[in-house]
Amino acid sequence: MRLTRSAVPPIVDDMDFASGITRAPLPYTASRGEDMVALYPDASEDFAALVRGTGGCSPYLASLLEKEADWLRDLPHRDPEAMKDEVLQGIKYLQGGDLKPGLRQAKRRLAALTALADLGGVWSLEQVTGALTELADRALQRGLTHLIEAEIAKGKLPGLTEDDIADAGGMCILAMGKMGAGELNYSSDIDLICLFDETRFNSDDYSTARAAFVRVTRALMALMSTVTEDGYVFRTDLRLRPDASVTPVCIAMEAAERYYESVGRTWERAAFIKARPCAGDIAAGAAFLDRLTPFVWRRHLDFAAIQDAHDMRLRIRDHKALSDQITLEGHDMKLGPGGIREIEFFTQTRQLIAGGRDTGLRQRETMPGLYALANADWIPADLAQGLSTQYRAHREVEHRLQMLNDAQTHTLPTSADGFDRLARFSGMADTARYRADLLARLHDVAEKTEAFFEGDSPGRNNATGETDTYLSKWRQLPALRSPRAVQIFSRVFPSILSQLKGAARPEEAIAEFEQFLSGLPAGVQLFSLFEANPKLTQLIADICATAPALAAYLSRNAGVLDAVIGGGFFAAWPGRAALTDDLTGQLAQAGDYEAQLDTARRWQKEWHFRIGVHHLRGLTKAAEAGTQYSDLARAVLAALLPVVLAEFARKHGAAPGRGMAVLAMGSLGAGRLTAQSDLDLIVIYDADGVETSVGPKPLAARAYYARATQALITALTAATAEGKLYDVDMRLRPSGQAGPVATSLGSFRTYQMEEAWIWEHLALTRGQAVAGDAALRQDIETVRHDVLGAPHDKHRIVKEMQDMRQRLADAGRDGAPWDWKLGPGGAQDIDLLVQALALVHGGLSRDVFTQISDVAEAHLLSQDDAAVLTEARALFAALAQAMALLVREARAIETLGRGAQMMILRETGQTSVEDLTNHADECRKNARKLIETTLAALS
Repeated sequence: MRLTRSAVPPIVDDMDFASGITRAPLPYTASRGEDMVALYPDASEDFAALVRGTGGCSPYLASLLEKEADWLRDLPHRDPEAMKDEVLQGIKYLQGGDLKPGLRQAKRRLAALTALADLGGVWSLEQVTGALTELADRALQRGLTHLIEAEIAKGKLPGLTEDDIADAGGMCILAMGKMGAGELNYSSDIDLICLFDETRFNSDDYSTARAAFVRVTRALMALMSTVTEDGYVFRTDLRLRPDASVTPVCIAMEAAERYYESVGRTWERAAFIKARPCAGDIAAGAAFLDRLTPFVWRRHLDFAAIQDAHDMRLRIRDHKALSDQITLEGHDMKLGPGGIREIEFFTQTRQLIAGGRDTGLRQRETMPGLYALANADWIPADLAQGLSTQYRAHREVEHRLQMLNDAQTHTLPTSADGFDRLARFSGMADTARYRADLLARLHDVAEKTEAFFEGDSPGRNNATGETDTYLSKWRQLPALRSPRAVQIFSRVFPSILSQLKGAARPEEAIAEFEQFLSGLPAGVQLFSLFEANPKLTQLIADICATAPALAAYLSRNAGVLDAVIGGGFFAAWPGRAALTDDLTGQLAQAGDYEAQLDTARRWQKEWHFRIGVHHLRGLTKAAEAGTQYSDLARAVLAALLPVVLAEFARKHGAAPGRGMAVLAMGSLGAGRLTAQSDLDLIVIYDADGVETSVGPKPLAARAYYARATQALITALTAATAEGKLYDVDMRLRPSGQAGPVATSLGSFRTYQMEEAWIWEHLALTRGQAVAGDAALRQDIETVRHDVLGAPHDKHRIVKEMQDMRQRLADAGRDGAPWDWKLGPGGAQDIDLLVQALALVHGGLSRDVFTQISDVAEAHLLSQDDAAVLTEARALFAALAQAMALLVREARAIETLGRGAQMMILRETGQTSVEDLTNHADECRKNARKLIETTLAALS
């Protein structure tokens, strides 16, 4: 179920007020209600009932009905939206001595209009809170520009003129809390942060300007909140500004940024979810919030924010002396259990957790925030809908409490009479039923939200004696050095330990978990993530019990777990094109070059980890994993190369000619990478007759492409804060290490056609251009076709291959008995034979299994011999793929943990380690015999 704003009652425009009335309060004081009706002698029955109930319940609204009777008499026949707009538009034209009383009159009229529209069901909650918010925006804007105009006229804002009045000379007011979200309650304070753009002033004028902005702020707050015979506009609160106890009421944006970057706290991050520039220099305010984005929205999933939010909830309850029990008398509808703040905390905390990755979660309003969380699968749709319904109901109760006496209160009555009045004000004659419904809603919210925070409640999963034993052993590990990390770990480890004990060999799994812990630089975030997502602990246990290499990778890159719970982790493989598009899009949004490199690393790690987990859990087979690792590497090359070239061009101008392309060789070219593969690459360029680049520091074409290639290698291999992407091997380029790192297309063709060794032609059978200019890639493929399709002396090929086999043997490259890559009959030996036969045949296939099929069809192998090679090579490929995932270095299966052994047996279809070893030895023996027989026959 996808939640949309259609769940919100529709906004109806262009209607007369009376026709929209759907409900009315019941008068608590009948005589007072009748007095109000007498003021509106021509009112329809519905409007009269609304006035009667409103005036008969609320002393404050009764006073508004009296004071604004002349204005309100037209209301039944008018469009309430039009009347609202007239009031707000009038604020713009208030001048001089009319400003203070004019603002208060506007407040009275909007207060009367919104109250009647709310109580009569004419406006939705969003329309009511939106109207109140818009009033605050308009009042602040008019008051601010009026005061700024006076300061400019007195010369107190150096360098500013009348042209600077409209944007308040660089001063901006940020609306926070409910005002920022457009959700002001009926008698709400407005939470504000006042800032000024210091870049608009010379350094010598900074102090003078700051003093002026401080005066303006104080005067503006007095203009809003001072109570006169005409009332007040809004009570104001400036305590959300940075370090409010010591900072002035208006501070420079640069100073505020420094504060949030250095000491900003989680509650301040949560506050800025709703922040919005509402008056003054809106553009400067929006730019300030953009710069604050990294502070508010963390790059990684931020589960530690749950603990902070929970601690905040408990501190508020302690400070307000609020009980954990829900008793209606005197209950705080905002801060008490099951109240409004619980729903807001629930929403904001989840937004903080994932909003850094998913910008769609960055909603200021509470209900749209819940819907966004549900649509992104962070919470169930029915939970979002349920909390939204209760939030709407709670806000209506809040408004009725405040409408009684225009008080900023959220406290339910303490007397029976008080509840009778509140029930009638809510349109219910049965107070007992009203109380029961209200209590049920509070309990429902408490149950729903407490379930989210209970993982952080003291006492959950209390550390057992066994946990204490392990903690004492591991206490010096970096991940467990902080008291908070120890506290959270104590709660999550009993579950992890239970799962580790369920492994085939528990002692091995626990030892590997210790290794995993020892590789973590810190623990709070990860342990918080485990606590909020118990399913992850099973994944960690599986990895530690099975794949030490993957566990080591995870300890160095714990951020990849974000992807597991971020959605789509277990979806179908998207394919290389979709991966390339995804990474390209993310790089485009990353900002500067360093940010782009870090983005590429984070992105690659998440997908790399996903492939490993799918393989580990049997969701993909070895061959699929090989294809996916290759897709991933090719996507990285295709997306990153343009970024590297763009950065290089910034200094040296655009690439001369058609640019450069990357030719993948070896396993990458064949589409058979493993979890630990490096990348065999050749870079080929075509200057197309252009001798030098045109830029700030021009380079000759050859030097340009050589240095651009080095920049690409650095981008792939350099270790940033996010690690590195891949190791790169360029020894397969023409002339090997003695040759230039980048080769021109013409030189590549000449070398391959006239100078290359047989082994280089064998390697070219796997070559595939995977990144760079499309036309250039096609030309490289044409060269490959021409080279491989040309006639080749099979006797020379056979001789070269026999010499290579002998050189490998002489160099001790036979490998250990359990190394099925090296040695006679191993994977490398099979590949050499198949590549040699493909070269004899003139085939263009890259994958070894397709090559085997092709040479069999060309009658260079019998079908039986092809089956022997296919069986052996598939077994060795599965073993290589599994070993690369499971352990850091290949070793005998007998030495692996039981979990790893079981995974390998599953992948190879064998029932025991002994059966697998015997089968592998038999495959090697058969392949060796076939290879030697085939070479002899071809000699």
